[in-house]
Amino acid sequence: MIMAFKFIAILLLEITLALFSRAENGLPVKSIQSEDGDVIDCIDIFKQPALSHPALKNHKIQLAILHTEGYRYLGAKTDMVTWNPHVEADDEYSTSRVALMSGAYYDYQDIESGWAVNPRVYGDRQTRFFTYWTTDGSRETGCFDLACPGFVQTSHEIALGAAIYPISTQNGLPYSITVYIYKDLNTSNWWLQYGEKINIGYWPSEIFEGGLKYHAETVQWGGEVYSSKVGTHPHTKTQMGSGAFPIFIYANTGFMKRIRVLQNSMELKFPEYVDAYSEEYDCYRTQYMGDYVEEPEFHFGGPGRNPICP
Repeated sequence: MIMAFKFIAILLLEITLALFSRAENGLPVKSIQSEDGDVIDCIDIFKQPALSHPALKNHKIQLAILHTEGYRYLGAKTDMVTWNPHVEADDEYSTSRVALMSGAYYDYQDIESGWAVNPRVYGDRQTRFFTYWTTDGSRETGCFDLACPGFVQTSHEIALGAAIYPISTQNGLPYSITVYIYKDLNTSNWWLQYGEKINIGYWPSEIFEGGLKYHAETVQWGGEVYSSKVGTHPHTKTQMGSGAFPIFIYANTGFMKRIRVLQNSMELKFPEYVDAYSEEYDCYRTQYMGDYVEEPEFHFGGPGRNPICP
């Protein structure tokens, strides 16, 4: 079942981040309040703010992902079930995303999108639609949504950072969103598409040197948890996916299907090679269903701290 956003038909949208004030950036804005209580500032596309994000410093990330590499990738797509995982501290976050990457692990380029629970960025613990990018492994560049120059929003229908509804619940109906990132060969820009039709905006190719300026070398699908308490004891209680370890009942776990890549043939297809990987198996796990099924599925997630992940 495909998710619905609260569509907001305005000039251009920027979610007001709790970390920033209107007085500090001095931009002319008009504020409106959406039906779910979000305060959204409308800013002209050519006046999007230049703000750095403190969450990029000294971050520790744990992944539970399905990934593919070894080819030149021009796009990636998936349907991802939405959840509202528990996030323990205000400076932690949990995401489900598709990411295209290039370069060495310590200096990688990355563009990604999906849903996130990120109280530091959004000021609450709602599940929200997000984008992220970096050109140097998040050392000096990159940010979420429109918090710095990089992503150019063109859609008047969907706000980056908008709350997603409805959300899947244990033993309830599964709800999902479709995210597609693809390269426009005419402009070399990377476009972000929500659903099957709505182009939200793009990452200009000019922000990259080599690597993603031309193509991606790796694609990842899956979950990510940021915390200063991963790989340590006590471990964070921040959940990934639904907060449950993956089982073969996708309604109760982090879940992705219609996993696709775009290559030189310009046809979306399932990648020839995939590998499931979890950095902390006792805390967050993966389960890939790819054999003897019509449509491969990827399950992931976990509770964080638990008796086997103290």
